[in-house]
Amino acid sequence: MNDISDDPVQRQYEAYPYPARDPAEETTRLITGSPSHPLEIDHFLFGGQRDWSRPFRVLVAGGGTGDGLIMLAQILADNRVDAEIVYLDMSTASRRIAEARAEARGLTSIRFETDDLLNAADYGVFDYIDCCGVLHHLPDPDAGFAALRGALAEDGGIGAMVYAPYGRAGVYEMQDALRVLVPDDPPEAQVAHTRSLMASLPPTNGLHRNPYLHDHAHGGDAGLYDLLLHSRDRPYTVGELFDTLERADLDFVSFTTPGRYDPRLMIADPVLRERAVALPYRDRAALAERLVGNIKVHAFYATARGVAPRIATPGPDAVPCLVGVSGSALAESVYKNGFIRGEVDGVGFQRPLPRDAAGLLMAMDGRRSLDEIRSATGLLRGQFDDLLAKLYQPLNNFGLMRLSRLKRFGSRS
Repeated sequence: MNDISDDPVQRQYEAYPYPARDPAEETTRLITGSPSHPLEIDHFLFGGQRDWSRPFRVLVAGGGTGDGLIMLAQILADNRVDAEIVYLDMSTASRRIAEARAEARGLTSIRFETDDLLNAADYGVFDYIDCCGVLHHLPDPDAGFAALRGALAEDGGIGAMVYAPYGRAGVYEMQDALRVLVPDDPPEAQVAHTRSLMASLPPTNGLHRNPYLHDHAHGGDAGLYDLLLHSRDRPYTVGELFDTLERADLDFVSFTTPGRYDPRLMIADPVLRERAVALPYRDRAALAERLVGNIKVHAFYATARGVAPRIATPGPDAVPCLVGVSGSALAESVYKNGFIRGEVDGVGFQRPLPRDAAGLLMAMDGRRSLDEIRSATGLLRGQFDDLLAKLYQPLNNFGLMRLSRLKRFGSRS
C-alpha cells in the first residue's frame, strides 16, 4: 500500500466520505445507476450474451461509500452469479461505510482493500473494472487510466465516469474563489464559510444560474465539499477523453446514454443535420456536447485496444431488459396516448407508435428472447421487426432498454 497520509484528497474523504450514505437505508432501497449495472455491462461489453455461469471477477477502483459496489454485488447475487469483487479505496472512512452497507445486505462476495487504484494490478486481472468519479481527482489521471488498463483482462471491459466541463458551469469559478477566501481553514470552517458565501451571492453567479448541479444544495456537507472545495478536479471534454483513452491503450465503446451525444436531436436544419451526420463519431459527440451545453459527467465503457466491438444488437435470441421503467407503464402510454417519451436533463425523445407495440412492451420481462416475445404477441415477423426498431433505438439511446441474458440465467430452475 502506498503512503498516502499526506494526500489532500484522502484527508477530504476521511473528513467527508462521499456520497453521504446511511447503511440503515439498505433495508429500504437499492441505489442503481450507470455505468456498472450488470445488464448494461453485458449489453455494452459482452454482446448481451455473456455466459453468466462462468465466474465474474470485478474491481471497483475508488469505491467510495459504495453506490456502484453495492448495486453490482446485489444484482449479481440476486441472479446467482459466482462473483468475486475487489473494492479499493484509500479512505478508511469511506470503506467503513461501504462495508457496513454490504453487511446490512448480507453480501459476501466483496473483498475490501484500503489502497491506491494505481496498485490495481497487484490484485490480479479482472473481467470488469468500475471506476466512477475518481480519475479526475488523481494527481496524474493518465497514470490512473494506465493502471486500470494493466488490471484488465484482455477480453474484459471498463465502466467509468469522469467530469465534463460545460455542465459544471459555475463550479470552477467558485473553486478558484474559495481557494482565495478559505485556503487554510479546517474543513468544517471551509464548509461553514462556503455556505455563508453562497447565501450572499447575486443571482448572476454562475453556480446559481446552473440548474443541473444539486450537490451543494442537496448533498449535505460532503456534497458541498466535493463540488466546491475539492483540491483536485480536472474535467474532460469529449475530445480530451478520447485522447486520454488512446494514450492508455484503451478503445472507447459507448457512452451509457448515446442519445445525449447525438447532434441530430439538437439540429432541425436539414443541411446542418447532414453535415453533422457526416462527421466521424468522435467529432459528432464533441459537437453534441457543445450544442447541448449541460453534460456534467461522461459515463462510458471501454475495452483494451484492438478488442472487437461487442455491443449487443437485436436478434432472435437476444433478451430485451427494461431498465428503470416498467413495460406496463410504457404499454399504457402507447395504448392511451399513441407514443412513448423519455428525457435526460432536457434532451429526450417522443416516438409515435401503434397500439400493437403495447403488447410487445408488456411481454418484455427480461427473460424471454425476442423470438419468444414475437411468438407470444402473435405478430408477423415483418410487423414485429418494424415495431421493435421503433422501440429499441430511443429506449436504448436513453438507457431504458438493454440486451442481456442475466435475468434469464438468474431465473433458471
